[in-house]
Amino acid sequence: MTKSLQDLQVGENLGESRWVTIDQPLIEQFADCTRDRQWIHVDEERCRRESPYGQPIAHGFLALSLLPGLLYELISPPGEGYALINYGLEQVRFLEAVRSGDEIRLEAALDGIQQKQSGTLYRINCAARIHHREKPALAAALLVLCAELKP
Repeated sequence: MTKSLQDLQVGENLGESRWVTIDQPLIEQFADCTRDRQWIHVDEERCRRESPYGQPIAHGFLALSLLPGLLYELISPPGEGYALINYGLEQVRFLEAVRSGDEIRLEAALDGIQQKQSGTLYRINCAARIHHREKPALAAALLVLCAELKP
């Protein structure tokens, strides 16, 4: 169940998203889309031989790119006439490799609210947790602008 942004308080835990599997076909699609086909991501045989992980790992930016969609499982704009707009990122850190086949989910908490001329800016601290691992894949502050749509 999503929470409306208008009802949130700074410091509030927004909850956890569903688990998402980061499988090899998704990694391959991301590699093709971004043209980042380093062997550590796409060459399963070489990874078995040479990688310290023993298998391909996801691009850090793949996990990062999933955060807005997962966040929108947790929050919603205050009404029909509003949109949530990706405004930026702060303090992005890639902390643990996501291996092919791992599942990740978003954990989020509201860190700040700022009124701007274009709408309300929310700073949301996020962690992409890897199922059955202590260390998160990444931590970042997402900046989301809640703006009223005008005809």
